[in-house]
Amino acid sequence: MKKDFPHLPAVKIHLHKSIPIGAGLGGGSSDAAYTLMALNDRYALNLLEEQLLSYALMLGSDCPFFIINKPCIAGGRGEILEPVNISLAGYRLVILNPGIHLSTPWAFSHIKVSTDLPVTHTNSFHYMLSSPLNTWKGTFKNDFEEPVFKKYPAIRAARDLLYARGALFAMMSGSGSSVYGIFDKETQHSIDFPENLPGYSIIL
Repeated sequence: MKKDFPHLPAVKIHLHKSIPIGAGLGGGSSDAAYTLMALNDRYALNLLEEQLLSYALMLGSDCPFFIINKPCIAGGRGEILEPVNISLAGYRLVILNPGIHLSTPWAFSHIKVSTDLPVTHTNSFHYMLSSPLNTWKGTFKNDFEEPVFKKYPAIRAARDLLYARGALFAMMSGSGSSVYGIFDKETQHSIDFPENLPGYSIIL
């Protein structure tokens, strides 16, 4: 951006970091994307979304997602984004962070993705997302879970804990280590996680 806009001055930024690092929540990527948008607004660069997406992709494959900041199906390395209509009205999201810093490069180096499965109408993301949320369990799969759960059983335990507390659907977020559960709003009052989980934090 500085190369394209030489007049940009030096900028001092204070970042108050509240999203855990190495948690699979896109904290760093969202910080990067919003910094681009902040500079665009602050210095009236008049960059279009397409241009911001290009800058974001230079910073990381998942940074463009936070420029659009809407539910999307991602392709390629994560930079091909197709917005989708989905609503979680009537549900509540609980994120459980086990206090484990998980290396994204390590997760990618151990992932095994099946490439021999044909894409059909019934296993496409569009079809699955249009299905009732209570059918998502066993339908959606995070390929990172297998190697991560093997090395860090506590992360699997966190995912299973969400199901035990009544989650309709639960999964590890991205490459980990956080897990999330989607609950009916009526069941939220019954969620009481054990207090003997050192390092865990809950984001409602």
